[in-house]
Amino acid sequence: MFHRSERLLLRPIWPEDWQGVLGGIADEGVVRNLASAPWPYDETDAREFAARPFDPFQPTFLATRAADAAVIGCAGLGPVEGSDVAAKGAAELGYWIARPYWGQGYATEAGRAVLEIARVLGRREIHSAHFLDNPASGRVLRKLGFEPTGQVAKHLSCARGHEVEAAQYRLLLDGVQSERQRAA
Repeated sequence: MFHRSERLLLRPIWPEDWQGVLGGIADEGVVRNLASAPWPYDETDAREFAARPFDPFQPTFLATRAADAAVIGCAGLGPVEGSDVAAKGAAELGYWIARPYWGQGYATEAGRAVLEIARVLGRREIHSAHFLDNPASGRVLRKLGFEPTGQVAKHLSCARGHEVEAAQYRLLLDGVQSERQRAA
């Protein structure tokens, strides 16, 4: 499964991509904002991540610049904590962008591409969250149309070694409208 946006190509991650993954994510400023990536992030971590099988129903994509194939990050869908919402066609959006590409709109563009894929996969509800000390990610989620749920929950940050408060967001897709969308 591949997806081309204006500036990006999203594609499956292949084992030989481990160096590109390592080059983008082996940065404490990136990893500390992720739930499952450890710190320090090393070659073994990158090789294991790149070797994971591709799941077409919960895809994770390598985000590369279409112009020169530079690895700028990853974006994808994963399971939602709590099986009750997952059973209703929900998924969780996750992403990371390498530091040299911050502030250039790549997270929003990659997120928008993943949401298009989620629609094709028949997903009706997408969840996401950001650690409270990472407001830039909250801005990305709002640009993508996510609405804050008003809930803050503790999420594990492997890199930090403890749970961190995270703002919860939700986006309803195709034909399902939230109260705010109906009022508009």
